[in-house]
Amino acid sequence: MIVSTINVNGIRASVKQRSPENLGMLPWFKETSADVVCLQEVRADDEQLADAVAPVLADGWHLASAAPHVRGRNGVAVLSRTPFDEVRIGCGAEEFASHGRYVEVDTAGLTVASVYFPTGEAETERQLEKERFMAAVADRMAVLLDSGRPSVLCGDWNIAHTENDIKNWRGNIKKAGFLPQERQWLTDLLATGWVDVVREAHPGVAGPYAWWSWRGKAFDNDAGWRIDYQLATPDLAARVASVHTERPAAYALRWSDHCPVTVDYA
Repeated sequence: MIVSTINVNGIRASVKQRSPENLGMLPWFKETSADVVCLQEVRADDEQLADAVAPVLADGWHLASAAPHVRGRNGVAVLSRTPFDEVRIGCGAEEFASHGRYVEVDTAGLTVASVYFPTGEAETERQLEKERFMAAVADRMAVLLDSGRPSVLCGDWNIAHTENDIKNWRGNIKKAGFLPQERQWLTDLLATGWVDVVREAHPGVAGPYAWWSWRGKAFDNDAGWRIDYQLATPDLAARVASVHTERPAAYALRWSDHCPVTVDYA
């Protein structure tokens, strides 16, 4: 089972042809070996999303999505080559049930969730909302871990865990995404048994980053953040055969400000 995750930064923008060399996201789907693809920040309702990925669905993929409650924001989805046995929207907290931040599927003997954490903003209500969402997701992950079912949560967590996960860590110590309490929350979550499979495959090194600002020379200088995670249950993590961060070869070939993160669970 090969699983990819990508924040598309707007599904309708990501599928558009940007240049003769950059045809958008759809050719990536033609070439990917992934069996399951998790999407975040689709910024579309269910009908708009299905229309944007119509060529993918025509190739036999199956779609599950959680539309955002605010037009043009959030939205997550899972595309799978195999049918879904079950689809669950939301992580169990009533506050976030309609926010389009969490969708979970059972397919091919695996539970896969696509999750999009709030950005937050230090010392504001936005940060408190983010932390409530973090707590709700942790509660759901505890249930999944206790179930014994092989599971993986994929997505944009909007948290860089360590100094190796953000190029300019010194300049972001007091900013959302690298706050001490966010980083400790992730440390505590991993201590329960979940495995950051990308970091396990790249121990003790900077990156590999999967988000770079559109502005300036961030991409060219690889001044990025590693905020796109796949957290797997221990039994599933033990099956990892390869991890690949699909960084485009050039700025002009980007169809999102993130890039796909792909893991082969052999």
